Amino acid sequence: MMISTKGRYALRVMIDLAENDGKGYIPMKEVAERQNISLKYLERILPVLTKNKLIEGLQGKGGGYRLAVRPGSCRVGEILRLTEGNLAPVACLSCGTNTCERAVNCRTLPMWTELHRITNAYFDGITLEDLMNPPFSDRIAQKSSAAVTGYFHTVP
Repeated sequence: MMISTKGRYALRVMIDLAENDGKGYIPMKEVAERQNISLKYLERILPVLTKNKLIEGLQGKGGGYRLAVRPGSCRVGEILRLTEGNLAPVACLSCGTNTCERAVNCRTLPMWTELHRITNAYFDGITLEDLMNPPFSDRIAQKSSAAVTGYFHTVP
């Protein structure tokens, strides 16, 4: 799994809007300049975030975008799934139901399924608020280690 620029830029936009929360609607041109992202590229990302009610926009003079959610309740996993489509490590897990004819006898499917679960748990354990408040590495490690630690402590 590799997170695309779309997912990474969406996170940067969301963090920027979170850091400027309370300042009203922020023109996307300002965000683009601060984040060194082309405005044209942002115009491809914003509709997804708006449609899913993570941000809200206002057109016209004084318009722009602002967060529609609290930074502490906005999970990185949600943003990445919206922009990436899925965080599945293999194609057979990327659609809702596994349609692979080998699924019943596949020796590796449980491994991929668990990796998918751990990946989602890791990203869902991180909020925008975590990313806004460095040093966040300790908090992220503590939050996400439960997903991984719980698994490794149960493996025989």
